[in-house]
Amino acid sequence: MTSSGLSLLQFDNQFTGCLPGDPEEKNFRRQVRGACYSRVLPTKVAQPRLIGYSREVAELLDLPPEPIDAQEFADVFSGNVQLDGMDPFAMCYGGHQFGNWAGQLGDGRATNLGEVVNSKGQRWMLQLKGAGPTPYSRTADGLAVLRSSVREFLCSEAMFHLGVPTTRALSLVLTGEQVVRDMFYDGNPQREPGAIVCRVAPSFTRFGNFEILAARRETETLQKLIDHTIHVDFPHLGPPSPEVYEQWFAEICRTTADMIVGWMRVGFVHGVMNTDNMSILGLTIDYGPYGWLEDYDPNWTPNTTDAAGRRYRYSQQPQIAMWNLVQLANALAPIFDSVVPLQRGIDLYSTHFNEACQNMLAAKLGLVYDASLDDKALSDDLLELMQEIETDMTIFYRRLATLKFDGGVNASEQDVENAFVTALADALYKPEQLTAEYRVKLMQWIHRYRARVDQVGISDEHRCQQMNAVNPKYVLRNYLAQVAIDKATAGDYSGIQELLEVLRHPYDEQPENEHLATKRPDWARNRAGCSMLSCSS
Repeated sequence: MTSSGLSLLQFDNQFTGCLPGDPEEKNFRRQVRGACYSRVLPTKVAQPRLIGYSREVAELLDLPPEPIDAQEFADVFSGNVQLDGMDPFAMCYGGHQFGNWAGQLGDGRATNLGEVVNSKGQRWMLQLKGAGPTPYSRTADGLAVLRSSVREFLCSEAMFHLGVPTTRALSLVLTGEQVVRDMFYDGNPQREPGAIVCRVAPSFTRFGNFEILAARRETETLQKLIDHTIHVDFPHLGPPSPEVYEQWFAEICRTTADMIVGWMRVGFVHGVMNTDNMSILGLTIDYGPYGWLEDYDPNWTPNTTDAAGRRYRYSQQPQIAMWNLVQLANALAPIFDSVVPLQRGIDLYSTHFNEACQNMLAAKLGLVYDASLDDKALSDDLLELMQEIETDMTIFYRRLATLKFDGGVNASEQDVENAFVTALADALYKPEQLTAEYRVKLMQWIHRYRARVDQVGISDEHRCQQMNAVNPKYVLRNYLAQVAIDKATAGDYSGIQELLEVLRHPYDEQPENEHLATKRPDWARNRAGCSMLSCSS
């Protein structure tokens, strides 16, 4: 037994135990056919050091809130040491990237250590990202650098605390080695610190796992993967059958819609919504060049690779999710007798998303959506107003919650206007854009909003509580992550823990952390890592 208790982790490796694997045992790049995975060991690293740890994820695994032996923990979750019961492997999958079929992709820099079952009977897959090459690495080295690993570690946990479905992150480990990356793809590669994140999820199965088998017409293996996925990840649906297949696809469509609604609510932009980055469980997966809307711009994408076409821009995410679900439906079609059940699932996505999105937008205003009262127009018109001038989305909604419509006094329209314009100043990137003409349009909207609030008789206090429960004050702004990365690159890891602690309570006021709830500073407007990012890792 190890001193940290890691040996108490109970592995039950269903994926490798029940599905066909790659018979080739050597680790070299290749096309893998007729298999769902290839066994592969993580590459040992020089000097692993633990610099980030999530106590909430540790609890999921029945581990202590802080590692008892940090070095032993780092050895295991860098891949240097294998625990009894681990069965490391890399998944085989394909995908549509930027709308085009890319063929075989697979876990090119991720190694799944195995599936742990905790004391509550919950199943968790442990995966190391940046643990070296696999048969699916193509021309890459399978490694990850500190900057992208910090972003993935922090965002995985930030999204969880925001209430957005997501994969999790247990730990962040420095490798003690340097990794060469061309961050700007401009022919000037640099040496950067290497790092590994231990990601945790019930399953890392993606749309692309099914797509690659369908594309190769490996229908028997496709059938096995579908049945296994239902048995292990969707046991509540019962044994596989034509009816269960339909229910399964419908659930995927519904949970995907819920995930996208969560993204839109908090202003998150994934940046790389390829089908190989879509979880079968409706979880946010693969935190690459993501970002949060600073000024409300529906056309913004954080991904430099997508800068021209903006396929994965904020406002397009709901449509892209449906497009991706259609690709999944095409892959699943060989096991369906008719496409009708698949079409019902796609229709369900559209209906469920639209309903959930309208409810969400109303909730951001402290209201319960009522179509008969034209709530859709109220929300849509506000978003158009926010787009006209550079308005910080996160701060705007928190300031809107502070408006006083009652409070025991009959506030005049002028009182409300003066109070709101004063509060709004904190959300404006260019105050000079707040012209007299814009103020008139804004206050016309405020008047409609006040009338709607009066109609339901909600108090200022209750409305503020309702709004602050869905509109976060603290999000992982790119510039905040970059400041933590800069410090970590210089050997100071305190910024990682500071952000992690603040992001554990994104809806609370936290007066002592007010400096982490301000809009993006001017120096960060165009700085690399603070606005747009590349896929380089």
